[in-house]
Amino acid sequence: MPIATNFTSILKKDWEITFLQCYPNGYLKYTDLCNILQLTAGVHAELGGLSFSDMQQHHQAWVLSRMRVEIMRLPKWREIVTVKTWINSLENSRSIRCLEMYIGDEKIIGCETFWAVFNTETRRPESLATAHDHFEKYPNDKATEIQFSKIDTAIDKAFVTEKTVLLSDLDIVNHANSVKYLEWCLDYVEPKLLLTQQVESFEMNYLKEVSLDETISIEKSNTENPMTLTVSTDNKICFALQLNWK
Repeated sequence: MPIATNFTSILKKDWEITFLQCYPNGYLKYTDLCNILQLTAGVHAELGGLSFSDMQQHHQAWVLSRMRVEIMRLPKWREIVTVKTWINSLENSRSIRCLEMYIGDEKIIGCETFWAVFNTETRRPESLATAHDHFEKYPNDKATEIQFSKIDTAIDKAFVTEKTVLLSDLDIVNHANSVKYLEWCLDYVEPKLLLTQQVESFEMNYLKEVSLDETISIEKSNTENPMTLTVSTDNKICFALQLNWK
């Protein structure tokens, strides 16, 4: 698709929080928060000619590698939030994208994401084949207080559960969607901690894709703050989540 006439290097987009996106307490689910952030990134990429359809001309797609989210407070049902996003860096096969969520002038969420270009045929990373010079980069503008990091998974953990990857877990790239990993893990966190908004920040590392019918196992750290959960297949860690509590 051509670059949209209304494309700008910094995008601001409004979203209304619906009841389908909320916990029983009326506040936005952490999974749906991530969905909104990624959908906003997708809108910006599409306006700038870097959408999934554009990149599929070269059998490429963006895949999420790391993500850090810092939370001042969660929005609730019927609130209108504005998500602001920009590219911090984009070189070869990697890009850092920043996102912030506001209610009015109040910043309530900061997020930093790390993306890789992925060949959907070879299933390997490679340099971006689509032009991107029209995107201004903002290397000095950050959305979080702390940058995303490599989560330490060499810690004592206990087995939690095992499950099979189903069709409902997959996305258009034909692997488990990035938010599904978060959903799988949060289902085994004490509900009260989530419903009382005790999450101060969380980080996610995506290490290996998982596909339809694969069996995954979830493990949880013996430490509670931070709490680390991992998703593995064949004894290889595919995903790590670190939850930092208030």
